[in-house]
Amino acid sequence: MVIKMANLAELPDVAVRILAVAGERRVFLFFGEMGAGKTTLIKGLCTQLGVVDATSSPTFAIVNEYTAPQGPVYHFDFYRIKSEQEAFDLGYEDYFYSDGYCFVEWPEKIATLLPSDAISIRITAQPDGSRRIEIAD
Repeated sequence: MVIKMANLAELPDVAVRILAVAGERRVFLFFGEMGAGKTTLIKGLCTQLGVVDATSSPTFAIVNEYTAPQGPVYHFDFYRIKSEQEAFDLGYEDYFYSDGYCFVEWPEKIATLLPSDAISIRITAQPDGSRRIEIAD
């Protein structure tokens, strides 16, 4: 599925569509260049899930945990890790194989550790300022 998001006003609708495609799956992988809108899209997904905590990129913490009505939501940013061993040390399995939603920025840094049923989302900034969001499941 490909979605073109012309502006931020469309973010709630885009988030609803992505969650619908996922069904029962809980791990989402976000691919895209720096500034493509990965964190912004994750904030929109968190809003749709009822997260009331302030959401931000966990660049330095690697993972942020948010509270939602259906349980915890985990937001990962693996941009700064140097090896997959750091993800092991973090205990990534406890998160990825829980019932919580997991939103993963820079998943290519831990490519061999990713669940096979994860939803892949590629965000590409377009020359007109819109975003092309490609969802592969």
